[in-house]
Amino acid sequence: MLPWRDPSHDEGICPICQEHLKEATSTECGHLFCRGCLTQHVQKALASDVLCCPLCRKPCPECILGIGLVCVSHQKRASSFCEESRCLLCPQCLESPEHKSHSELTIENAISHYKERLSRRSRKLRKDIAELQGLKAQEEEKLQALQQQLDQLEDTPAEVARILNLSRAIVQLSSLVTDLERTVKELDANTLKNAIDLLDRSAPQKLEAIHPMLEKRVSKSSLEPFSEF
Repeated sequence: MLPWRDPSHDEGICPICQEHLKEATSTECGHLFCRGCLTQHVQKALASDVLCCPLCRKPCPECILGIGLVCVSHQKRASSFCEESRCLLCPQCLESPEHKSHSELTIENAISHYKERLSRRSRKLRKDIAELQGLKAQEEEKLQALQQQLDQLEDTPAEVARILNLSRAIVQLSSLVTDLERTVKELDANTLKNAIDLLDRSAPQKLEAIHPMLEKRVSKSSLEPFSEF
C-alpha cells in the first residue's frame, strides 16, 4: 500500500463514487479511491475471494487497506481480536495452541463491545468529576470563611492545598474523559489495543492515586456485588 495522501490536496475524482476523493487511498497499481469506497469494495470482494483493483482489475493483496486489518503472524486477513494478546487474528491464528485458551471476539463485536465499555467508563468518571467539583466548591466556601476570621488564618494553607489537590484531580479525570470519548468516536480494528490500554489506565484501582475520595469509592465498590466499571 502506498503512503496516504492529505485529502485537502486531492483534486481527482474517485472512480467508484464519481465525487472528489476523500481520504484518498492508493492501490499498488497506483489508482486512487476514497477510503470508504475502497473499504466497501474490499469487503464485497473478500466475500467472493476475488480481490482486485476496482478500475483495472489487477489483483490486490489482502492488506490493501493497511496492516491494521492483517494478522502479524501470517499476513492474512484478520477476522478476530484476542483480548489477552491484544492483537488481530486470522483463522489460522485461531487454530494455534497459543490462542486456544484465550478469549476472542470477531472484530465487529470487539469494536461494539469496547465502545460500550469506554462509554460506560466515561459516564462513571463524569460522575466522579461532578463530586470533586462539589467538594472543591465546599472547600472554597470554607476558605473564604476562614479568611474572614483573623484568628484562624493559620489554617488557610491547608485549605488552599486541599483545593489545589481537588483541582489537579479534576483536570486529570477530565483528560481521561476526553481520551475515552475520542476513542469511542474513532474506534476501529486498528485501535482496539488502544481501547484496552485506556480502560486499564482509567481503571478504578488506578484512580486511587489521583484523590483520596476516589480511593474510598474503590474500597466501597469492592464490598458490593460485581459491576463493570
